Amino acid sequence: MELSSIAENLRDSFLTNFNLFVKQVPNIILSILIVSAGALLATFLSKLFQKAVSRKVHDTLMVNFLSKSIKLTLIVIVAMFGLKVAGLDGVATGILTAAGASAVIFGFAFRDIGENFISGVILSFNRPFKIEDTVSIGDIFGKVKAMEFRYTKLKTFDGRDVYIPNSDLIKKAVFNYTEDGYFRLDFTVGVAYEEKIGDVEELILKTVRATNGVIEDATHETFVTADELATSTVNLRVFFWVETIEYRKQSLKIKSDVVANVKEAIIANGMNMPADIKEIKLYGSQNAIPITIKKED
Repeated sequence: MELSSIAENLRDSFLTNFNLFVKQVPNIILSILIVSAGALLATFLSKLFQKAVSRKVHDTLMVNFLSKSIKLTLIVIVAMFGLKVAGLDGVATGILTAAGASAVIFGFAFRDIGENFISGVILSFNRPFKIEDTVSIGDIFGKVKAMEFRYTKLKTFDGRDVYIPNSDLIKKAVFNYTEDGYFRLDFTVGVAYEEKIGDVEELILKTVRATNGVIEDATHETFVTADELATSTVNLRVFFWVETIEYRKQSLKIKSDVVANVKEAIIANGMNMPADIKEIKLYGSQNAIPITIKKED
């Protein structure tokens, strides 16, 4: 008797829930259609937003970040609405409640993920670089290629892709080499002690300023300083500015031209750039060193 009663209760329960499910099938199908259409609409609206804002705001990183945020927010809203249409209000409420509780629990377990996400939000509005800027972050040096919710992508000049956590960009110093388009370069040139430093400096300044790619104005000045009295030379330090976004390639090419032109100008004007002088000392009974000078044919 008890077994038959249990079987009857199970059957009644199954039939009741099955009938409820059948009644909800149209709503479930409608919910699936709403979520699918909502996802497509969210994608369309995020792209539309991206195009509209890009015309007024020339900040690719911020526009991409905001468009992705809008898309994600719309998809979550549509998903919650779809559950409600399907008659699963309790499920939607449970998901939100669980999400809130999980945020506290997983916040400790996945602190770095949350930290990087929040840092990404901050950087989307206030950041020290833009796409294609050349930056140095810690030991990493390269061009900014993309910024996502959790990381920023850099392309180093030797071809490596580096993904830096956004939290590092908040905590570490970021050196931007191309923000204003100007960068100062320098090099050292040694001349003989008998040369008049003033004349050499004047010649170097004239040569540097005449080199293509060198920029000089009231803010960006070319100048030369006597840097060191070395063993065999007076070392002069030459400073000049270049205007370039292609920092690593173009600026180094300009520096190469400047160094070559200065060297040729010094030699052409009869000035000496001696090699290092070596001093030889005699000890004990030695009073001479046999030296043979051979003239090459």
